Order: sequence, then C-alpha cells, then structure tokens
Amino acid sequence: MYTIRYATLSDRAALETLIGDSVRGLSASDYSPAQIEAAIGNTMGVDSELITDGTFFVVENAGRIVGCGGWSKRETLFGADNKPGRVSRLLDPQAEAARIRAFFVHPDVARHGIGRMLLERCESEARDTGFQRAQLMATLPGRRLYEKYGYVAEEMIVHPITGAVSIEFYPMAKTL
Repeated sequence: MYTIRYATLSDRAALETLIGDSVRGLSASDYSPAQIEAAIGNTMGVDSELITDGTFFVVENAGRIVGCGGWSKRETLFGADNKPGRVSRLLDPQAEAARIRAFFVHPDVARHGIGRMLLERCESEARDTGFQRAQLMATLPGRRLYEKYGYVAEEMIVHPITGAVSIEFYPMAKTL
C-alpha cells in the first residue's frame, strides 16, 4: 500500500539516497555512467525550497520512502539546492506555468503507479492555487511518463553539468 505525504526537511537523507538509487537504476539505458554521476546531487537532487514551500511529496510503502516529486510556484525549473542559476521569484499563476519538479521513484517499485500518483497530486494542488498550465524539464526516461499524461515535448536541449559532461532534457508543458 502506497501513501503520499508532504516531505519534511528531516527526510533529506532518505531523499538523497532515493534519488541516487532512482537515477542509477532507471536512467542507465538513457544516460552514460558519467552523466548519471555528474547529475546526482546537482541537476538531480533535493531542492529544500520545495519542501519548505510545502509543495514536495514523498510516497511511502511500509514506512520506506519509495518515491518523491513536487510542484513549484517559483521560477527555477529543475535542479538541487546547489545548482547554479536558481531563481526563487514567485510565479504569477495567471500568466506563468507552475513547475513540475524532482520526480524520482525507486527502481524496485517503478511502474507501480507512483509517478502517476505524484503527478495527479501536484497538478491538482497547482490548479487549486490558480495555475492554468504546468511545465517541466524531463529526463529521457521521465519523458515517457509525462507524455502518457498529456505533456507535450519541445525540442531536446543539452544542459552542461561540468566542463566535460552534459545531459539531455526535454522541456515539456501541459494545460491544466
């Protein structure tokens, strides 16, 4: 039985472990080992601002965190606390899109409906807050989930992580 709740800052260590396990386990067919390791903790990691804003969730099974994801009313589109270029400006729900952020599922429970559960909760809360659209930056494996639920991909972008390593993403959007 999966339950969803708001994440707390005390979940941080478990979230960091989950994110590493998720990226390593579910992205290996789409990204190289160098891309995966460079992305963990920077491009793909915990964003404390989502937690303190009350817009980030964890999914648990028997007390173990097996998934996470959230939405944001702030400008930053993706990345962990230490990703350069973060912008905390609040978005205008009438003119801008909510951000769907940081979805990760443990490989042991992938394709059990956890991503859908999180996405439905995030879209519902964003809509209830007045947002009419949502946008996100999808990983290559994440794109498959988001397309299934109505998100439309734009042209792939290549995002530099380090001087030697970049990673591919798809900007995506949906009307709520």
